[in-house]
Amino acid sequence: MPTKKEREIIFNKFNGRCAYCGCELTKGWHVDELEPCIRNHRWDRQKRKFVHDGTYQHPERLNIDNQMPACASCNINKHSESLEGFRQLIAGFLKSLNRDSTQYKIAKRYGFIQEVEKPVVFYFETFN
Repeated sequence: MPTKKEREIIFNKFNGRCAYCGCELTKGWHVDELEPCIRNHRWDRQKRKFVHDGTYQHPERLNIDNQMPACASCNINKHSESLEGFRQLIAGFLKSLNRDSTQYKIAKRYGFIQEVEKPVVFYFETFN
């Protein structure tokens, strides 16, 4: 868990913007590990669910150089994916919207949505 000072440094890496989508970060923003360090879990018989046991796979990745400022939406969707896995997930959104969302398909038919096929480029990849 980063300290308050470390959170400030992470927040300022991209001028208070999400490293992934580039939106302006607001209260409740998250710290994401670019290269994931997955939490280890154990089964808690009393709670009848898996709980974090305090250890990580790749704990060496828990450092400020690997930590990125992220909006809650990007961090939750990235979960413990690699950067390329997250890129593939986002690239698949149009396919799943066209397959699963009636509202999306109707909005597209009425011209409210124009689809553009392009590579997924994250904000931090274009940041100077």
